Amino acid sequence: QVQLVESGGGLVQAGGSLRLSCAASGRTFSTYVMGWFRQAPGKEREFVAAINWSGGRTLYADSVKGRFTISRDNAKNTVYLQMNSLNPADPLVYSCAASLNSWGRYGRPSKTDYDYWGRGTQVTVSS
Repeated sequence: QVQLVESGGGLVQAGGSLRLSCAASGRTFSTYVMGWFRQAPGKEREFVAAINWSGGRTLYADSVKGRFTISRDNAKNTVYLQMNSLNPADPLVYSCAASLNSWGRYGRPSKTDYDYWGRGTQVTVSS
């Protein structure tokens, strides 16, 4: 069993930045593909970014490409999401997820590929 706990959400002005963290339990964190997803009230959860076990491969949704950066520190069992140039379209609940699947050919953008989920952290952007 893997437990994931997100932190770092909060209120930020449009154009500002936040860094989200996701701390994972378990000794095999370094083997997981990790992803970040976000969800607005009443809408489907959508993919934001994913990173392979070593951090050498990443994948981003088009809506965040160039603004968000995913990274990981396997020694700390933590994955990060640096979010820059936040805009009012970005405020949502952000959740991290762990996948037991390999990276595959195209990465893991589908929420059905993930096995464990955190509860999420709220991000609010003021205009």
